[in-house]
Amino acid sequence: MRGISKKAFRSMLALFGFIFAWMAMSAVAEASEMGLNIGAAAVFESDREEETDQKVTIHAGALADGTVNPAVLAIDEDAEEDEDAETEEVTEEASEVSVVMANVDNSVNVREEAGEDASIVGKLFKNCSGVILDQTEGWTKIESGNLVGWVSNDYLIFGEDAERMMEEVGTLKATVRTDALRVRKEPNEEAGVYKLVKNGDVLDAVEELDGWVSVQVDKNTIGYVSADYVTVEFTTEHGKTLKEIEEEARAKELAKLNQNRGAVPTSVSDVTLLAALIQAEAGNQPYEGKLAVGAVVMNRVRSGGYPNTIIGVITAPGQFPPATNGTVAAIAARGPSASCIQAAEAAVSGQSNIGGATHFARVGRANGVVIGAHVFY
Repeated sequence: MRGISKKAFRSMLALFGFIFAWMAMSAVAEASEMGLNIGAAAVFESDREEETDQKVTIHAGALADGTVNPAVLAIDEDAEEDEDAETEEVTEEASEVSVVMANVDNSVNVREEAGEDASIVGKLFKNCSGVILDQTEGWTKIESGNLVGWVSNDYLIFGEDAERMMEEVGTLKATVRTDALRVRKEPNEEAGVYKLVKNGDVLDAVEELDGWVSVQVDKNTIGYVSADYVTVEFTTEHGKTLKEIEEEARAKELAKLNQNRGAVPTSVSDVTLLAALIQAEAGNQPYEGKLAVGAVVMNRVRSGGYPNTIIGVITAPGQFPPATNGTVAAIAARGPSASCIQAAEAAVSGQSNIGGATHFARVGRANGVVIGAHVFY
């Protein structure tokens, strides 16, 4: 076998060295690439998780230039629309069940707790609405105006039926939000004026127009108020607490007592005579007490069960002792006090603060309307 020259041997070593170096460099490059890929994946995963927390999704469908694939974007938009639709459906369902209407001809009791034995806190009347606060088996807790309590489901209308009924029986109300507001004959500032309304007055609204609101002046008349000075709301009747019911009943009774009962024709001497009797019977009483005594006399004049004249009623035997013992005549001669004359004139004109009462006595001797030291019945 022939020997290898030193020159050839050195050439071979150089070749082997080159090959070895190339292989080493390739291995390092491959390892680096793998490291970069692993690092990039880790960064990508971290970013994806972070952006997921921020409700931003990176899709595998991204294009090479970094833009999002339109197909993937369309899927996202469809998903968002579906989510919005579901949210709207839930909201609509909640709205449907949040309102109730009274299902009664007159009224139903509202109770402190769910149950027939619970205390009554108020009443829900026909065409009244309420908002559902809570529900249990067979009962619903509602809020209607100032009234909060439980009502048996047998007397309530729910869901879409309640909403339809609310639309049928509800009305538009315009609440005045300025010190004084003109109700005009036409919807313009140059039109004539029907009347003035004050802050807090509530008007029956008919329609909202451009800058104006039409309102009921009376049964047959429509007026117009500036929309800038009223708040318009769609409202229904509300239930009433026991306290509100009692206060309303007292107000009605008071209105009846103070209702004008019609004037009775008299002469000046009749007024003086009545004023003298008032002074004799109630001269030390407040004005309301004086008016009440005058009203008793006038109620008798109207009743048909007594003489139909003031002098006839006052001088009837056994009725008014001051009229038969000379006291009334003496007062009439020197002139009754101004307050007694005022009370006599008011009573003759038809004013009454005791309704149709025809008698009075000292407090404690009868049941009736108490004014000062007297009770009227």
